[in-house]
Amino acid sequence: MIDPAAKLEITAFEWVPKFAQGYVRDLRLRWACEEAKLPYSERLISAVKRPEWYFAEQPWGQVPVLRDGEITVFESGACLMHLGEKSEALLPRDPAARARVVSWLFAALNSLEPMAFEMGRVAFFSAGEEWAPLRRPSLEKQIANRLAPVERHLDTSDWIAGDFSIADIAMVTVLRDIASNISLDPYPALSAYLERAVARPAFAQAMADQLAPFAHHAPPR
Repeated sequence: MIDPAAKLEITAFEWVPKFAQGYVRDLRLRWACEEAKLPYSERLISAVKRPEWYFAEQPWGQVPVLRDGEITVFESGACLMHLGEKSEALLPRDPAARARVVSWLFAALNSLEPMAFEMGRVAFFSAGEEWAPLRRPSLEKQIANRLAPVERHLDTSDWIAGDFSIADIAMVTVLRDIASNISLDPYPALSAYLERAVARPAFAQAMADQLAPFAHHAPPR
């Protein structure tokens, strides 16, 4: 829930091109805050002309950055961990359950997300390059090999690490990226998991709050 007076502050872009809307990674933090009922304020910056001062907080000028009073955190996974410490709705306190969540959080970000980025480059950003169609078959095979264990795991579990957690927020957002370029039809458990997750009211609110500024900021000229 957005509250301009909230101590937690999420930095996001004021506008991005249509293809990126709904996929920028501040969505992860917004979703987590909604699930845990943590009020947050938003600080919007330009994605085209990123302020020089911002690079002191995020070395590559990316979003999100999370500020919590005197604490500043960058990288969405680190931000999710910080938010998880505030609520058991996001990160369990039992050591074994916590370890499962952290393991799957890192699995989403390390074992799957780099391939999602690469497929986006092949299928969209570099689609016109001569090498792109040659790269795609081997990349699709690599992604299939990474998705298969997750499919098997979710065949007997509603959520990735027990109860819904920050691991699901990371995994679902990565799967949405993959699904924008590769069909998940061969993975019925993954497809059902994705549907369950995006049907959550907290996801819908987070998505609406990310999209809202884009309607009020004109594309740069």
